[in-house]
Amino acid sequence: LIPPDIRGMGTVLSKATGVIAGLDVALEVFRQTNPAVKTRVLMADGSEVAPGDMVAEVEGSIAGILKGERVALNFLQHLSGIATETSRYVKAVQGTRARILDTRKTVPGLREMEKYAVRVGGGHNHRFGLYDQILIKDNHLAALDGDIATAVALAREASPELKIEVEADTVEQARAAADAGADIVLLDNMNCDELREAIEQIDGRAKTEASGDVTLE
Repeated sequence: LIPPDIRGMGTVLSKATGVIAGLDVALEVFRQTNPAVKTRVLMADGSEVAPGDMVAEVEGSIAGILKGERVALNFLQHLSGIATETSRYVKAVQGTRARILDTRKTVPGLREMEKYAVRVGGGHNHRFGLYDQILIKDNHLAALDGDIATAVALAREASPELKIEVEADTVEQARAAADAGADIVLLDNMNCDELREAIEQIDGRAKTEASGDVTLE
């Protein structure tokens, strides 16, 4: 519908309160669809925005702008949503020694960008892949008849340079993981009383993570 010689400008506006992430990716979409399109960043990633704030501008062929519009906004909205939600959790634990970590449950093809958005929101990255830390989960333990000590020993022998984390569903499993020499114990789907007891049982011998059924409240 749009002749290629018609030029104009588009403005990216925030429609909600949040944290911006993914501007470089979004604006690169316009440069890829039409290298002649000029882009201008008005707010940096990590900026807190309110409804109506101007985030970026694009100028050039309107056909080129419209070609990249939806893809660019998809990146920007998705990554800003992650940064915004992460920021809420980070603010909730301010003043404590707790840190907010992400998971490896990412959208295929978007892991690096999604984990970047977590950092923009003030969170910290956990594992990027199976290559940088061993996580012994419930299904691994089930295959070894629940023998946590054997699981940790096998993992340590196979990859002595990697940290080993064990997923514990009960306080007893958490204690057994610490006894076995795990570096980190993941306390899975425990209530607050169970978390406190597990941390007492571990007694500083391993780092602890709480995962599952975690809400902002």
